[in-house]
Amino acid sequence: MFGLPGKAAVTLTPLAARHIARLMEKQNSQGLRIGVKKGGCAGMEYTMDYVAEVNPLDEVVEQDGARVLIAPMAQMFLIGTEIDYETDLLHAGFKFRNPNVAEACGCGESIKFKDA
Repeated sequence: MFGLPGKAAVTLTPLAARHIARLMEKQNSQGLRIGVKKGGCAGMEYTMDYVAEVNPLDEVVEQDGARVLIAPMAQMFLIGTEIDYETDLLHAGFKFRNPNVAEACGCGESIKFKDA
């Protein structure tokens, strides 16, 4: 809906795509829906949910067997985002590199978007 023709709204690193594809198979889901909601110390948080069926208004990004669905209300906030999957000694999870973010809290779980 908000993307540029011929360019995916979000991109996945190879590691993120493999992890999402495994999660889809394990959960028998049609994809992973990404959204944003109010919350956290910076004002907004990312959401991720398994989906049983695709909403026709979702932006669908398919890459290397992974399917990411961007919720309609989140599309304008996620354009240009790269999704990675990172692991270290204490943490494993998805990392969003979003050019639309103005600030993030110290824990990295909460974000504030740039003013339009």
